[in-house]
Amino acid sequence: MAQPHLRAADSDRAAVATTLGRAMSEGRLTVAEYDDRLARVYASRTYGELAELTADLPAVAARPVQARSAPPAPACGGRRHGGSHHAVAWGSWSSTAVIVLLVWGITSLAAGRFLSFWPFWVIVPWGAVLLVGQVFGGGRGAGATDGGWGVREVPGR
Repeated sequence: MAQPHLRAADSDRAAVATTLGRAMSEGRLTVAEYDDRLARVYASRTYGELAELTADLPAVAARPVQARSAPPAPACGGRRHGGSHHAVAWGSWSSTAVIVLLVWGITSLAAGRFLSFWPFWVIVPWGAVLLVGQVFGGGRGAGATDGGWGVREVPGR
């Protein structure tokens, strides 16, 4: 991030809001913590204020490092579906979308007027990333052996 005293742009605040949304969907933040930090994101003026809001969060989502011997059997007849990780990702996105829409709606009601539609900056960029990944090869092909975890299985173990 740039020097902490420099003023942040709307796109910088949107990026931090997206990071917080992902952290909440991963279970790193409670809804109350997310709501508090999100309000502070849109009140922030400098890079330093924005950096404080994500200082205790990992920069990249942590992934399990253990190789799995076999992926868990899906509930539908034992067949593997390449799109199952897409369903999980879209489920996280939709849960977060509902929460931020509720927060926006409640705060708009409390204010007695429609506030700026900030959920757009959480919902749309994240949804676009998921859609591009799903349409342009983000799926697991038939030869994928990593079980969806990004860790290749080691032969002979």
